[in-house]
Amino acid sequence: MTREVTIHRLADGITPVSARDDVVIEEPLEIRIEGAPVAVAMRTPGQDEELAAGWLFSESIVNSAADIAAIVPRPGGDGQRAAMVDVMLRDPSRFDAARHRRSLVTNASCGLCGAATVDQVLRDFAKVTSQFCIGANLLSAMPALLSAQQGAFRRTGGAHACGLFDATGNLIALREDVGRHNALDKLLGRALLDGLLPLSRHVIFLSGRVSFEMMQKALAAGVPVVAAIGAPSSLAIDLAQKSGQMLAAFVRGTTMNVYAGVERLRGAGRQ
Repeated sequence: MTREVTIHRLADGITPVSARDDVVIEEPLEIRIEGAPVAVAMRTPGQDEELAAGWLFSESIVNSAADIAAIVPRPGGDGQRAAMVDVMLRDPSRFDAARHRRSLVTNASCGLCGAATVDQVLRDFAKVTSQFCIGANLLSAMPALLSAQQGAFRRTGGAHACGLFDATGNLIALREDVGRHNALDKLLGRALLDGLLPLSRHVIFLSGRVSFEMMQKALAAGVPVVAAIGAPSSLAIDLAQKSGQMLAAFVRGTTMNVYAGVERLRGAGRQ
Protein backbone atom coordinates (compact mmCIF):
# COMPACT_ATOMS: atom_id res chain seq x y z
CA MET A 1 0.00 0.00 0.00
CA THR A 2 1.19 3.49 -0.83
CA ARG A 3 0.19 7.07 -0.04
CA GLU A 4 0.58 10.25 -2.03
CA VAL A 5 2.37 13.13 -0.29
CA THR A 6 3.47 16.65 -1.20
CA ILE A 7 7.21 17.18 -1.53
CA HIS A 8 9.62 19.80 -2.82
CA ARG A 9 11.88 18.41 -5.53
CA LEU A 10 15.18 19.96 -6.60
CA ALA A 11 15.71 19.01 -10.23
CA ASP A 12 18.54 21.51 -10.74
CA GLY A 13 20.05 21.26 -7.27
CA ILE A 14 18.98 24.83 -6.50
CA THR A 15 15.26 25.53 -6.91
CA PRO A 16 12.67 23.58 -4.89
CA VAL A 17 9.53 22.82 -6.92
CA SER A 18 6.32 21.54 -5.34
CA ALA A 19 5.39 18.05 -6.54
CA ARG A 20 3.49 14.91 -5.58
CA ASP A 21 5.16 11.65 -4.68
CA ASP A 22 4.13 8.15 -3.57
CA VAL A 23 5.55 6.70 -0.35
CA VAL A 24 5.18 3.22 1.10
CA ILE A 25 2.89 3.05 4.14
CA GLU A 26 4.28 1.92 7.51
CA GLU A 27 1.79 1.27 10.32
CA PRO A 28 1.75 -0.88 13.47
CA LEU A 29 0.09 -4.29 13.63
CA GLU A 30 -0.48 -5.87 17.03
CA ILE A 31 -0.19 -9.65 16.97
CA ARG A 32 -2.08 -11.52 19.67
CA ILE A 33 -2.34 -15.20 20.51
CA GLU A 34 -5.43 -16.35 22.36
CA GLY A 35 -6.08 -12.69 23.24
CA ALA A 36 -2.61 -12.13 24.70
CA PRO A 37 -0.47 -9.46 22.95
CA VAL A 38 2.88 -10.90 21.88
CA ALA A 39 4.36 -8.46 19.35
CA VAL A 40 3.86 -5.25 17.43
CA ALA A 41 5.12 -5.32 13.85
CA MET A 42 5.77 -2.09 11.97
CA ARG A 43 4.59 -3.21 8.56
CA THR A 44 2.92 -2.19 5.33
CA PRO A 45 -0.83 -2.98 5.69
CA GLY A 46 -2.04 -5.93 3.64
CA GLN A 47 -1.76 -9.71 4.04
CA ASP A 48 -1.86 -9.24 7.83
CA GLU A 49 -3.13 -12.78 8.38
CA GLU A 50 -0.20 -14.13 6.36
CA LEU A 51 2.22 -11.96 8.34
CA ALA A 52 0.86 -13.27 11.65
CA ALA A 53 0.95 -16.89 10.48
CA GLY A 54 4.48 -16.55 9.13
CA TRP A 55 5.67 -14.82 12.30
CA LEU A 56 4.22 -17.59 14.48
CA PHE A 57 5.87 -20.19 12.27
CA SER A 58 9.25 -18.43 12.38
CA GLU A 59 8.97 -18.27 16.16
CA SER A 60 8.19 -22.03 16.32
CA ILE A 61 4.81 -21.37 17.95
CA VAL A 62 3.06 -23.25 15.14
CA ASN A 63 4.39 -25.91 12.80
CA SER A 64 1.58 -26.15 10.26
CA ALA A 65 -1.73 -24.59 9.27
CA ALA A 66 -3.43 -27.36 11.26
CA ASP A 67 -2.13 -25.73 14.46
CA ILE A 68 -4.16 -22.58 13.72
CA ALA A 69 -7.89 -22.63 14.47
CA ALA A 70 -8.58 -19.09 13.24
CA ILE A 71 -6.95 -15.74 12.57
CA VAL A 72 -9.28 -12.93 13.58
CA PRO A 73 -8.39 -9.49 12.14
CA ARG A 74 -9.51 -6.13 13.46
CA PRO A 75 -8.85 -3.23 11.08
CA GLY A 76 -7.15 -0.12 12.42
CA GLY A 77 -7.43 3.38 11.10
CA ASP A 78 -9.65 4.81 13.83
CA GLY A 79 -6.83 7.03 15.04
CA GLN A 80 -6.85 5.48 18.48
CA ARG A 81 -5.96 1.80 18.24
CA ALA A 82 -3.58 -0.09 15.99
CA ALA A 83 -4.73 -2.82 13.67
CA MET A 84 -4.69 -6.21 15.36
CA VAL A 85 -4.86 -9.89 14.50
CA ASP A 86 -5.69 -12.48 17.13
CA VAL A 87 -4.54 -16.01 16.37
CA MET A 88 -6.56 -18.81 17.95
CA LEU A 89 -4.73 -22.13 18.30
CA ARG A 90 -6.13 -25.65 18.01
CA ASP A 91 -4.22 -26.50 21.18
CA PRO A 92 -3.93 -23.34 23.32
CA SER A 93 -1.80 -25.20 25.86
CA ARG A 94 1.17 -25.09 23.45
CA PHE A 95 1.34 -21.31 23.87
CA ASP A 96 3.25 -19.94 26.86
CA ALA A 97 2.41 -16.23 27.00
CA ALA A 98 5.23 -15.40 29.38
CA ARG A 99 7.83 -17.11 27.20
CA HIS A 100 6.66 -15.87 23.81
CA ARG A 101 5.64 -12.30 24.57
CA ARG A 102 7.98 -9.75 23.03
CA SER A 103 9.12 -6.81 25.11
CA LEU A 104 9.99 -4.81 22.01
CA VAL A 105 8.44 -3.49 18.84
CA THR A 106 9.38 -5.49 15.75
CA ASN A 107 10.24 -2.66 13.39
CA ALA A 108 11.11 -2.52 9.73
CA SER A 109 14.75 -3.43 10.31
CA CYS A 110 14.37 -6.02 13.05
CA GLY A 111 13.92 -9.71 12.45
CA LEU A 112 13.49 -12.51 14.93
CA CYS A 113 16.01 -11.07 17.38
CA GLY A 114 15.43 -14.17 19.46
CA ALA A 115 18.24 -16.55 18.52
CA ALA A 116 21.67 -15.00 18.67
CA THR A 117 23.92 -17.84 17.53
CA VAL A 118 24.15 -20.34 14.69
CA ASP A 119 24.25 -23.27 17.11
CA GLN A 120 21.07 -22.10 18.79
CA VAL A 121 19.30 -21.87 15.42
CA LEU A 122 20.42 -25.38 14.47
CA ARG A 123 19.05 -26.68 17.76
CA ASP A 124 15.68 -25.16 16.89
CA PHE A 125 15.53 -26.04 13.18
CA ALA A 126 16.82 -29.10 11.33
CA LYS A 127 19.54 -28.79 8.71
CA VAL A 128 18.38 -28.93 5.10
CA THR A 129 18.85 -32.47 3.76
CA SER A 130 17.02 -32.01 0.45
CA GLN A 131 19.12 -32.87 -2.61
CA PHE A 132 17.58 -29.95 -4.50
CA CYS A 133 19.78 -28.15 -7.04
CA ILE A 134 19.05 -25.11 -9.23
CA GLY A 135 20.45 -24.04 -12.58
CA ALA A 136 22.68 -20.99 -12.67
CA ASN A 137 20.65 -19.72 -15.64
CA LEU A 138 17.42 -19.94 -13.62
CA LEU A 139 18.92 -17.98 -10.72
CA SER A 140 20.22 -15.34 -13.12
CA ALA A 141 16.70 -14.80 -14.51
CA MET A 142 15.06 -14.31 -11.11
CA PRO A 143 15.95 -10.62 -10.48
CA ALA A 144 14.08 -9.54 -13.62
CA LEU A 145 11.10 -11.76 -12.81
CA LEU A 146 10.99 -10.33 -9.29
CA SER A 147 11.37 -6.74 -10.45
CA ALA A 148 8.51 -7.06 -12.93
CA GLN A 149 6.10 -7.79 -10.05
CA GLN A 150 7.35 -5.16 -7.57
CA GLY A 151 4.54 -2.65 -7.98
CA ALA A 152 5.01 -0.93 -4.63
CA PHE A 153 8.74 -0.53 -5.21
CA ARG A 154 8.22 0.99 -8.65
CA ARG A 155 5.86 3.59 -7.17
CA THR A 156 7.84 4.40 -4.03
CA GLY A 157 11.36 2.96 -4.10
CA GLY A 158 10.75 2.06 -0.45
CA ALA A 159 9.42 -1.51 -0.40
CA HIS A 160 11.35 -4.75 -0.03
CA ALA A 161 10.27 -7.87 -1.91
CA CYS A 162 10.61 -11.61 -1.33
CA GLY A 163 9.78 -14.07 -4.07
CA LEU A 164 9.13 -17.81 -3.90
CA PHE A 165 10.32 -19.71 -6.99
CA ASP A 166 9.84 -23.36 -7.87
CA ALA A 167 12.41 -25.79 -9.27
CA THR A 168 11.79 -24.64 -12.85
CA GLY A 169 12.30 -20.94 -12.03
CA ASN A 170 8.63 -19.97 -12.00
CA LEU A 171 7.61 -17.21 -9.59
CA ILE A 172 4.91 -18.76 -7.39
CA ALA A 173 4.31 -15.86 -5.01
CA LEU A 174 5.73 -12.45 -4.13
CA ARG A 175 5.18 -10.21 -1.15
CA GLU A 176 6.30 -6.61 -0.63
CA ASP A 177 6.60 -4.68 2.62
CA VAL A 178 8.44 -1.74 4.14
CA GLY A 179 10.23 -4.35 6.28
CA ARG A 180 12.11 -7.15 4.54
CA HIS A 181 11.47 -9.51 7.46
CA ASN A 182 7.75 -8.75 7.21
CA ALA A 183 7.80 -9.48 3.48
CA LEU A 184 9.37 -12.88 4.13
CA ASP A 185 6.98 -13.64 6.99
CA LYS A 186 4.04 -12.84 4.67
CA LEU A 187 5.47 -15.15 2.03
CA LEU A 188 6.06 -17.99 4.51
CA GLY A 189 2.66 -17.40 6.06
CA ARG A 190 1.02 -17.84 2.65
CA ALA A 191 2.97 -21.06 2.11
CA LEU A 192 1.98 -22.28 5.59
CA LEU A 193 -1.73 -21.58 5.06
CA ASP A 194 -1.59 -23.24 1.62
CA GLY A 195 0.02 -26.38 3.04
CA LEU A 196 3.21 -26.02 0.98
CA LEU A 197 5.70 -26.46 3.83
CA PRO A 198 8.41 -27.62 3.93
CA LEU A 199 9.69 -25.71 0.90
CA SER A 200 12.33 -28.33 0.18
CA ARG A 201 12.31 -27.79 -3.62
CA HIS A 202 12.05 -24.02 -3.75
CA VAL A 203 14.16 -20.88 -3.91
CA ILE A 204 13.62 -17.74 -1.85
CA PHE A 205 14.84 -14.66 -3.72
CA LEU A 206 15.31 -11.35 -1.87
CA SER A 207 15.36 -7.86 -3.33
CA GLY A 208 17.82 -6.58 -0.72
CA ARG A 209 20.54 -7.91 1.52
CA VAL A 210 20.65 -11.25 3.33
CA SER A 211 20.84 -11.07 7.11
CA PHE A 212 21.12 -13.85 9.67
CA GLU A 213 17.42 -13.54 10.49
CA MET A 214 16.40 -13.96 6.85
CA MET A 215 18.45 -17.15 6.56
CA GLN A 216 16.96 -18.34 9.84
CA LYS A 217 13.40 -17.86 8.61
CA ALA A 218 14.21 -19.65 5.35
CA LEU A 219 15.77 -22.52 7.31
CA ALA A 220 12.63 -22.84 9.44
CA ALA A 221 10.70 -23.45 6.20
CA GLY A 222 13.28 -25.96 4.90
CA VAL A 223 14.33 -23.73 1.98
CA PRO A 224 17.51 -25.14 0.35
CA VAL A 225 18.45 -22.07 -1.75
CA VAL A 226 18.38 -18.40 -0.75
CA ALA A 227 19.49 -15.82 -3.30
CA ALA A 228 19.54 -12.04 -3.30
CA ILE A 229 20.40 -8.94 -5.26
CA GLY A 230 22.18 -7.44 -2.26
CA ALA A 231 24.97 -8.48 0.07
CA PRO A 232 25.01 -11.13 2.81
CA SER A 233 26.13 -10.60 6.38
CA SER A 234 28.91 -12.67 7.92
CA LEU A 235 26.53 -14.46 10.27
CA ALA A 236 24.15 -15.27 7.41
CA ILE A 237 27.07 -16.96 5.65
CA ASP A 238 28.03 -18.87 8.81
CA LEU A 239 24.49 -20.17 9.17
CA ALA A 240 24.21 -21.21 5.52
CA GLN A 241 27.52 -23.06 5.66
CA LYS A 242 26.34 -25.10 8.65
CA SER A 243 22.68 -25.53 7.69
CA GLY A 244 23.20 -27.13 4.28
CA GLN A 245 21.66 -24.18 2.44
CA MET A 246 22.98 -22.48 -0.65
CA LEU A 247 23.47 -18.73 -0.27
CA ALA A 248 23.99 -16.68 -3.42
CA ALA A 249 24.19 -12.89 -3.39
CA PHE A 250 24.92 -10.01 -5.77
CA VAL A 251 22.87 -11.89 -8.37
CA ARG A 252 22.98 -9.46 -11.27
CA GLY A 253 22.82 -10.55 -14.89
CA THR A 254 25.05 -13.55 -15.35
CA THR A 255 27.19 -12.78 -12.29
CA MET A 256 26.71 -13.86 -8.69
CA ASN A 257 28.72 -14.71 -5.59
CA VAL A 258 28.01 -18.09 -3.96
CA TYR A 259 28.94 -17.98 -0.28
CA ALA A 260 27.73 -21.46 0.73
CA GLY A 261 26.32 -24.59 -0.88
CA VAL A 262 27.85 -24.22 -4.34
CA GLU A 263 27.15 -27.94 -4.84
CA ARG A 264 23.49 -27.02 -5.26
CA LEU A 265 24.31 -24.93 -8.36
CA ARG A 266 23.99 -26.59 -11.78
CA GLY A 267 25.42 -25.39 -15.07
CA ALA A 268 27.93 -22.95 -13.64
CA GLY A 269 31.02 -24.59 -15.14
CA ARG A 270 32.59 -25.16 -11.71
CA GLN A 271 36.22 -26.19 -11.66
